[in-house]
Amino acid sequence: MSPPAPATFSARERFVRAARGVPVDRPPVWLMRQAGRYLPEYRELKSRSSFLEMCRAPDVAAEVSLQPWRRFGMDGVVVFSDILLPLGGLDVKLDFDPGPRVGRPVASTADLRRLDGDVQGAIAPTCEAIAALRRELGDGAAVIGFAGAPWTLAAYVSETRLSRDLEVLSALTYRDPGLIDALLERMVEVCVSTLRAQMEAGADALQIFDTWAGMLSAERHERLAGAALRRVIAALPEERPPVIVYARGAAHLADALASSGADVVSLDWRTDLGEAARRLGSRVSLQGNLEPTALAAPPEQIEREVARLIEQGRPARGHIVNLGHGVLPSIPVEGVGAFVRAVQRSGA
Repeated sequence: MSPPAPATFSARERFVRAARGVPVDRPPVWLMRQAGRYLPEYRELKSRSSFLEMCRAPDVAAEVSLQPWRRFGMDGVVVFSDILLPLGGLDVKLDFDPGPRVGRPVASTADLRRLDGDVQGAIAPTCEAIAALRRELGDGAAVIGFAGAPWTLAAYVSETRLSRDLEVLSALTYRDPGLIDALLERMVEVCVSTLRAQMEAGADALQIFDTWAGMLSAERHERLAGAALRRVIAALPEERPPVIVYARGAAHLADALASSGADVVSLDWRTDLGEAARRLGSRVSLQGNLEPTALAAPPEQIEREVARLIEQGRPARGHIVNLGHGVLPSIPVEGVGAFVRAVQRSGA
C-alpha cells in the first residue's frame, strides 16, 4: 500500500476549514462511533466499568476518545459521551441495559415541571474530557463535542424505552401540542447549555444529533424539530466553532437542515451525496455518507467506495468524509483502517 499523501494543513486546521467551506488539501475524515465496541482496547476497558461510569470519568472518557486516533490518525476526535448525559441534571433517571432507559418519562405538565435542574454538573465530566483532549492533541486533530437536538431529546424523555416509531411523542404532538411546545423549549435550553459548555471547554466543532427528525414529514418537521433546532443554533455565540447537524433517514429534509444555520449537514447513507452536493451548492458543507456495513468489505473494495464517495462530494462547498451512521460493533478493525487510509491518500 502507498503511504498517505504529504499534508498541507494540520488535521485540526483541515477539519475546521472543510467545515467552513474553505479549500483544503484533501477531505478530512472521522467516523461516528469511532470509539467503541469494535476496538479490543475499548472492550478491555468496558469489562471493568459500565457505560455510564466510563462517560462520567473524564480520564477514562478521554482515553476511550483517543483509542481510535492512536490507531488510525483521524482528523477529528469525538469526545466519548452520550447525548442523554445532560438529562441527569434534570431529575431524569437514566440507565443503559444496553440501550437507554429513562425513569419517570414526561407525560404531563406536572412531569415537565420536574425538569428544572441544571445540566452543568451532569456534563462537567464531558467538558473535562474535552479540555484534556484539546491539551493532548494540539493540532493533531480537531476535538468534536456533541449534543442531542431538542426533538430527539424530547423523544427519549417521553418514553421509558423509546419505541421504534416514536409512538408516544408523535401522539402527544396531536393530543397536547402545548405540552410538546413547552417540552421542546426546555430541550432547547438543555442543548444550548451543553454546546456552550463544550465550546468553552475547547471543542473545535460541535455536532447536533437529531437522530429521530427523519420520522417527521417536511411540514411537521418545520413546525416541531426544525424550529427547535434553529433556535438552538441561533442562541450560540457568533464566534462559535462550526456546527454539524445529523439526522437519520432525512433525505426529504436536506434543504431544511441546510437552512438551519448549521455549517455542515451530515447525510445518512440513503441520501445521494452527489445530488445533495449539486443541489445545496455553496450553502453548507456536507459530511458522510458511506453505508456502515461497507466497512466489512475487503480493503480494495473499501478503497473504491471511498474514491467514489470523494468524487461525489467534489461539488460541495466542503466535504468531511464519514459514514452515514455509526461504526457497527461487528465491523473489523481492518475495515476502519482501510477507510481512513483511503481518505488520507486521496490528496496525492
